[in-house]
Parts: sequence; structure tokens; C-alpha cells
Amino acid sequence: MAQLRVTDLTFSYEGTSDTVLENVTFNIDTDWKLGLIGRNGKGKTTLLNLLLGKYEYEGSVITNTCFDYFPYRVSDDDLLKTADELIYSWKPHIESWQVLIQLNQINMDPECLYRPFGTLSHGERTRVMLAVLFAGENEFLLVDEPTNHLDTKARETVKKYLASKKGFILVSHDRDLLDAVIDHVLVLNRKTVEVQAGNFSSWWENKEKSDAFAKAENEKHLKEIGKLRSSADRSDRWAIKNENTKIGFDPIKEPERNISTRSYIGAKTKKMQARVKSFEKRIDREIEEKEGLLQDIEQVVELKLNPLKFHKEILVNAYDMSLAYEASEPLFKDLRFQVKRGDRVVLSGENGSGKSSIIKAILNKTDYDAKDNEHAGLCISGTLDVASGLLISYINQNTSFLKGTLKDYCLKNGYDESILFAILRQLDLSREQFSKNMEDFSEGQKKKVLVASSLITPAHLYIWDEPLNYIDVFSRMQIEKLIQEYEPTMLLVEHDVRFGEKIATQTVKL
Repeated sequence: MAQLRVTDLTFSYEGTSDTVLENVTFNIDTDWKLGLIGRNGKGKTTLLNLLLGKYEYEGSVITNTCFDYFPYRVSDDDLLKTADELIYSWKPHIESWQVLIQLNQINMDPECLYRPFGTLSHGERTRVMLAVLFAGENEFLLVDEPTNHLDTKARETVKKYLASKKGFILVSHDRDLLDAVIDHVLVLNRKTVEVQAGNFSSWWENKEKSDAFAKAENEKHLKEIGKLRSSADRSDRWAIKNENTKIGFDPIKEPERNISTRSYIGAKTKKMQARVKSFEKRIDREIEEKEGLLQDIEQVVELKLNPLKFHKEILVNAYDMSLAYEASEPLFKDLRFQVKRGDRVVLSGENGSGKSSIIKAILNKTDYDAKDNEHAGLCISGTLDVASGLLISYINQNTSFLKGTLKDYCLKNGYDESILFAILRQLDLSREQFSKNMEDFSEGQKKKVLVASSLITPAHLYIWDEPLNYIDVFSRMQIEKLIQEYEPTMLLVEHDVRFGEKIATQTVKL
């Protein structure tokens, strides 16, 4: 069992003033199944790249183990090659038979190894890469968000596979995956870094208790500081008033006073001033003990939403519906479902089963201005009725169109800049990001832009296509709470099991 020791690791990207990681220190064992948890933009992927030696940094990383990283880089030319051909460029020291053993463990047809990589689905590509990743020996593996864009079935397969392995760091925002797979957590808090045994749920339970204790201690210190300051102020006023009586007195009004009384008054004043200094020292001690109590507390701000109420009860009605592309077999047949006012319908099914196509078919039945050629040639059989005059707020799973600054984005789409910025701050996007180009955002930060845009768009129906990919777990819980409180009418595609359990009123399986 080897160890990885990271000490005072500090890093910022060249040309920016942002310090991504600052004085990060931790020790871990390389046979752990470690979950790396943190907000979007906290530097999780950057930390993995630093371990790989991709960038120069301050501080030290000490270990005698080798690293490998998922996902492997795939170029356009690589899509024409088979996975068997790509193994050498990804992991030169292993052979095909080692990968075939792993493919069997991850329930993958060996034939996929000999097909052009570009013909494999997202789930198949993920499983092939994981099989290659774990085919080596004596490595500490860095697994970065392996379940994004995977359907529920593929996620279950990846979950079972990773649960059977050890010796890796897993970056994921999927609570179900983290609970099933990891035995330790490495958490990039707001100000500190912590390592703890257990899975996500055990860590979250401990964090909630720790945060509650910190808040209670903070309140206690604040009350004590208030009392001490009041006492110090009162003693100080007494001392000043007493000192002012040393010189000058009326012998008729104060016959008991004489010149020798001055020394007594001076001694009494000195004693009061000493008491003030004692109060001030105690105040300083209380402030010092209070310092840092709230530094790691996640202040999850409650989001707001004002969904519009449609005059009809049924917004979308699909009856014996089939969808197909020209000259292709139907994606599905005889599908029946309704989206009624107040429903939150989750579309479930394997990748390629037609979930996004249903959304596009609905959008193309309305005046929604996001029509594009992505689903040109989509043919509908049966019935698909969409209520007339329906206002829709849509989140596309694709973020590649986000370019330029947030200010430009607001001007182009007619959003109120101050409102969008306020919601992004509530979703924990730092103000430093507001002046950057969105091309430089992390995928999680881009997704937050789309979520914020949807939240400020008045709508009868919110259609979200995989809105949570890359979004951190804290923001996921924040969005869950929003939906539970305001109960908007929604049609969603989302593979986060916990999220679906919390918000869905109906699940349509394809």
C-alpha cells in the first residue's frame, strides 16, 4: 500500500488572477476508493491534472505510484480507428487480452473492441475506456465524471464495475454512484480540505451536524462578545466619569471631599480601566475562537421561481405515438403519456431510445424559437397534441453554443443582466467569472448558465434535457428544493436517480 502526500499545493492558470487551489494539503492511501467532492470551479479536474504533472505548481506531491486518467483524449482521426488500435496510444504497456478480461467484468461485448470507435455509443465508449484504464497494474487511477451522458442502465453497469475495484479517485456529482462505490471522501471545502472515511451520505450527515454545531458556536460567541462589549463600554464610561471628578469640586455640596480624595478616585479609576482591558482581552479571545467557524459552511441560498399557470389542464398529450427519422426504423411505437398542469414527468430509457427526440417533436409543435436542423426529418405517427399558446422554457443538453461574455449573452437573448447575475451568484458562480468568456467556463458552470436562464424565463412548461450533467451536488439539492417548493409543470430527461426520486410525479419509460 503506497501513500500520496500533497503539501501546500497552490496553482493558478497563466494569465488569470484566480487562484484555483491554495495551500492544499492532504495524505491518502492509494488502495482507497476515494470520492473527490467540491463545488463547480473548486479545482477538482485541475487537481487531477496536477497529479498527472500537466502543469507547474507550487508545493509538493510525493508518491511512488503512477497515475492514469479517464477519459482518454479522442481526436477526430481516432474515431475512425478501433479501440484495439487506440489501446497503444492510451496505455502502451498493456495488451488486448488484459482489456478483454475487464470488458467481461463490465458486461461489454468483446466485439466492441474491433469496431470503429466513432460507431460506439456514449455508454460503450465509457465502458471501453474504463476497461483499458483498469487493465494495468500498480497504478492509482483518476476517474473524472464517468457517468455524464449515460442512461440509467449504463450507469448501473459502471456503478457495479467501479464498486468491484479499488485504488482510484472518482470525481462525480451523482450521489447514488458515490454511495455505492467509494469508501473515503476527499472534500475541497470553501477554505479547507478534509479527508474522511465513508461514502457521500455518511460525510453529508457528518457535515450537517458539524455545520449545525459551528452555527450554534458562532451564535454563542456573538452573544458573549455582545455582553462583553456592553460591559466594557459601561465600565469605560464609569472610569471616564470618575476620572473627571478628581479635579474641582464644590466644598458646600461635597463637604466630605478634600484634596486627599484625589488619590482614592485615581485608584478607583485605574481599577475600572484594568477591568476594561480585561474585557477587551476576553473579547479578542472570543473573536479568535469565532474565526473560521463558518468558513466551510455551504450557504445554499433558496432559489425562486414564478411559473405561469396555463388555462388548460392537459399541456401535452401523446397517444399511440411513434417517432422515426426518414428511411429509419421507429425509435419507439405506440407511446402514451400526458403532461398535465403541475406534473413533473421524467422520460427514462437507454441512450438512443428517443427521449431527446420527443422533446424536439414537442418544441417543433410550438412557436418556441429554438427550432434547428438537429432533428430534421423527424416523422411523427399517431397523436402528439401540444396546447396552443404554451410558453416553454427549455434547457438543451448541449452547451457548445455558449460563447462570449455573460453580458453579451444577456443582450443577445434579452435577459435582464442583473437578475441573471443574481441567480448565478445564488448558484455559487463567483463574480470573477462574470467578466470571462463562457468558453473558459467549466462544463458545470456552463450548465448553471442554462439553468439560470431557464429560471428567469416565464413559462407554463419547463422542458429540461439532462440539466444536471456536471453540476455539483450542492446545486443539485438546491434545484431539487426549488422544484419541490414551487411545483412547476416540467418534462425532463435526467439520469440522476436521487433527483428523479425527489421531484418526479410520473416516469415514462421508453
